Amino acid sequence: MTVTPHRNSLFQSRKELHHVLSRHQQIAREKKQAQIVSLSQVIDAVDPLVILQRFATSGQPAFYFEKRERDQNDVNEGVVVAAIGAVAYQTVDGANRFTTAKDFIQSTLAEIATYGSFDLPLAGPHFFCSFAFFDDASPQDARVPAATIVLPKWHVSYCNQRSVVVANLCIHAATKLEQCIDEVWQTWQSIRSIRHTLLLPAIDHRLLRQTRDVAGTQHFKQAVQSALSLIQQNILSKIVLAHAVDVVSPLPFDAIASLHNLRQLYPGCYLFLSSNGNGQQFIGASPERLVSLHNGQLETDALAGSAPRGKTVNDDVKLANRLLHSVKELHEHRVVDQFIQQQLAQLGLKPQRLPLRLLQLSNIQHLQTPIHATVAAHTHLLDVVAALHPTPAVAGMPRTIACDYIRRYEPFERSLYAAPIGWVDHHGNGEFAVGIRSALLNGCHARLFAGAGIVEGSDPDRELAEVQLKLQALLQALV
Repeated sequence: MTVTPHRNSLFQSRKELHHVLSRHQQIAREKKQAQIVSLSQVIDAVDPLVILQRFATSGQPAFYFEKRERDQNDVNEGVVVAAIGAVAYQTVDGANRFTTAKDFIQSTLAEIATYGSFDLPLAGPHFFCSFAFFDDASPQDARVPAATIVLPKWHVSYCNQRSVVVANLCIHAATKLEQCIDEVWQTWQSIRSIRHTLLLPAIDHRLLRQTRDVAGTQHFKQAVQSALSLIQQNILSKIVLAHAVDVVSPLPFDAIASLHNLRQLYPGCYLFLSSNGNGQQFIGASPERLVSLHNGQLETDALAGSAPRGKTVNDDVKLANRLLHSVKELHEHRVVDQFIQQQLAQLGLKPQRLPLRLLQLSNIQHLQTPIHATVAAHTHLLDVVAALHPTPAVAGMPRTIACDYIRRYEPFERSLYAAPIGWVDHHGNGEFAVGIRSALLNGCHARLFAGAGIVEGSDPDRELAEVQLKLQALLQALV
């Protein structure tokens, strides 16, 4: 990747923009090969979700990723990014999907020339990735590749109370340069001028929609009972079983408005959207980070073991204490914790754990153990993603056997549910969430997913109540 320092006025002069692009068009003619130019610029703070609503169209890929946390001044801070369109796009199937995705990113980066404020957070070229739970699609789920990697035409981010806009342009020898510059300039000016809030639906159709279980609740409880039998036979120590609900609405679902609702309801979760440009949109609000990597410092979490929140302060404290001392929930958590440490150690890392704590959301609370490690330069973020996915928090142990039984017991395809979704930048930094508490939208149809970890001591009725509680997070927000 070629990196060129540049002052912050890159987009303030059409002449300067013409100079940069015409030079790369000349290179494209000489090499007889298209050139990718990435232009980054700081702008006044904007909400990337508004940008996504204003500029994304149904016929192109789109991506959204948000993780906000309140700082000591009670101000919402964190990372928010929206990506639209595709300059480079790759789909992958098969067991080597993470390696192939990494190779695609690295080979594409080698052909990119970068200009502008590329040293700022979320500046420069970023690759947005969504992986399916399984590396092989069934005939019923052939529309969802095992991996999708996109270098977008535009991405707009918010971090540290300022925004960065990135334009990625593919310049061919035959590119009509003036037309290209006009499009970039007009889009840039439009992004800079946007200040309005989200345009939310005037009518709430939630009362008119129809909801049904993909498989009856009795099927789920029978699957739990069968899993408990395998656990008693020492074939499994844990398995995560998902439940799915189909929702049909009189009007197409609004992914942006639904994300807005999830933002209000679950401000501490990862919010995400991955749209394939063919009408399908995968959205969710996940409490679970798979892994983040920034400047060689890796962070991940063991997140397993759940309990509802109390309706009163006293009830909430009792439920939290019961969760912290539950033999069953602590065992489920320990399985995940040990797996993550073992997988990181196999990559040559030395994971360090922080003390066990509670992650408390508005309707549910989880046991959480933060884990961190220092990563050598030769270890790519997708190497770590490949080693960790799927964790016992979403699959089970032993992992291969658990995945086999998941396909036997679940009468639907997981698709992107419980799988890695996130981004990788040109420095190798990035972040991936686990796509739980999620829904696959397709016009007027939505399929919602939630799961529960089954270990020795699990009860089918309680596990069903847990997944129904998790599904309420989406049902409440979906519009």
